[in-house]
Amino acid sequence: MVERNKTFQVVVHGIMVLLCLVCVLPFLLLIMSSVADENWLIMNGYSFFPAKLSADAYQYLLVDSSSIVRGYLISAFVTVAGTCISLVMTTLMAYPLSRKDLPGRYIFSFFIFFTMLFNGGLVPTYIMWTQTFHIKNTIFALLVPNLLMGAFYVIMMRTYFSSNIPDAVIEAARIDGAGEMRILLKIVLPMSLPIIATLALLTGLGYWNDWLNGLYYIQNDSLYSIQVLLNRMLMDVQFLMSSANTAAAGNQQMGPLPSTGIKMAVAVLGALPALIIYPFFQKYFVKGITIGAVKG
Repeated sequence: MVERNKTFQVVVHGIMVLLCLVCVLPFLLLIMSSVADENWLIMNGYSFFPAKLSADAYQYLLVDSSSIVRGYLISAFVTVAGTCISLVMTTLMAYPLSRKDLPGRYIFSFFIFFTMLFNGGLVPTYIMWTQTFHIKNTIFALLVPNLLMGAFYVIMMRTYFSSNIPDAVIEAARIDGAGEMRILLKIVLPMSLPIIATLALLTGLGYWNDWLNGLYYIQNDSLYSIQVLLNRMLMDVQFLMSSANTAAAGNQQMGPLPSTGIKMAVAVLGALPALIIYPFFQKYFVKGITIGAVKG
């Protein structure tokens, strides 16, 4: 029996190691490709051990380091502010919908679910945000459209409240004289740390990786987030490469551009902060699962 358990543990750990490698190796390949020499990369393809290294891609991207730093700061501010506001709004919407005594809760739930199936389309949305709310070329263009509160997140949090917060605990708090806001702040939220952490991570990654809102609504370089800035740099490189091909056809010489390495470097610069923060944030996923209990 002991030998069987030991064999089982070895097999399970081996599978987990394999799964970890499957997750980690693509990022390692991405990083190594970003520092590989451009000509070597074109000739030999992607490799974990490039024979020739070069920092040309990062040198090109970091020529104007002040823009990169400003882009990181804007993305950090938008991510933190947007995540906090989104969690507050999602919680204030989800908690009432989780209470069975809320009048019209099914009607409100239907309206929220309906927005997951249909939307007004890109053109009406653009007209609304730019001509009605006038958020174009403002920081609100990176905060509000499509990201501030999502119906799917509301439904996730409402379901968690309904299935994991015992009614007996809430009733006991009401008998002790606690109001709804006190119940939410002192009882419901401390018992809901797993779903809060999960939604915070998902919302934060959504804000950090978003570049469409910046592409649609931002034309001021000083408001570019890191993703928008890197996307613009990548488009500039592609334009320069097409110009270089045209110049080569006309027997004109242009300096080489690390176009393939730049794609990898852009991905590294965009994903690196999230990769660094995630391991420290992961512990909050399971924290609070056993907080609270019903006695009787």
